[in-house]
This record gives sequence, C-alpha cells and structure tokens, in this order.
Amino acid sequence: MMRKIFGALLTTVLVGSAVLFFSFKGSDRATVAAETKINFIENSWTEALKQASLQHKYIFVDAYATWCGPCKMLKSTTFKDKDAAEFFNKNFVNVAIDMEKGQGPALASEWGMRAYPTLIIFDASGTPVLGTVGYIGAKDLVKFGQKALSKKPVAP
Repeated sequence: MMRKIFGALLTTVLVGSAVLFFSFKGSDRATVAAETKINFIENSWTEALKQASLQHKYIFVDAYATWCGPCKMLKSTTFKDKDAAEFFNKNFVNVAIDMEKGQGPALASEWGMRAYPTLIIFDASGTPVLGTVGYIGAKDLVKFGQKALSKKPVAP
C-alpha cells in the first residue's frame, strides 16, 4: 500500500516539475521573440510625434493596408529580422498605421499615398526625410534607415 502511495506521489511530483519546467522555458522563448521584432506604436501618428519629440528620434512609419500581401510579408519577415529590429528599435520611434481606418485615411491623403506598403521616415516634427514603396528585405531596410539618419542634422 505504501509503495503505491509513494509511486503515485513521485509520479505527481515528476509530472508537476515537468509542467513547470516547460512552461518557464516557453515563456523565455516568448520574451526572446518579442525582442527580435521591430516594436511599433499601432495606429497613432499623434503618439509617434509625441514620443519622437521626447526621445529626439526620427519616426519610421509602416503605412499599410490589411488586404496588402507585401505588407503582410514585411510584418512576417523583414520586421522580425534580428538586425533590422535592433537597428530600428534603437534609432527610431516606429509606428504602423492602417491607412484605411482611424487617422489613416486623412494621413494617406496628406502624404499622397498611392500604393502599399509605403515606408516613410519623418523627423521629430513630422517632416518627411525619406520614403520607399513596396516590399523591402531586412538588409535593405537597415540601409534605408541608415540613409535617413545620415540626413539628420547634427545638434550644435
């Protein structure tokens, strides 16, 4: 009788330990995954302008539409690239704007949008610095960001 109780107790402890081990291991993976993507403010140009002013950074805008295939590819590949994520999270305030809802339609009109995705880098006051249209790979996205930063005026 004691052997059966001990066996059941041991099994419970082992199974519980395995569950705890794998649940913590899974949460570590989620943390790593969150760190290896470009972090975007969602659908708020106003917040992006505010953050850029506070942080003295340029703004990187992903102007997209939900139905756009190349836009979806950017989100699933380019924006999840480790090097691109590290570069953009460090150097820019990043904002993704659905150009068909919220502030999007007014901004699309103001910015003269003709195709998606359109990627634009603005200075902290909202003046465009550099733009490109269409899908772009991670290495080219970093070059695009570096080119925009090279146009940044040097503070006195």
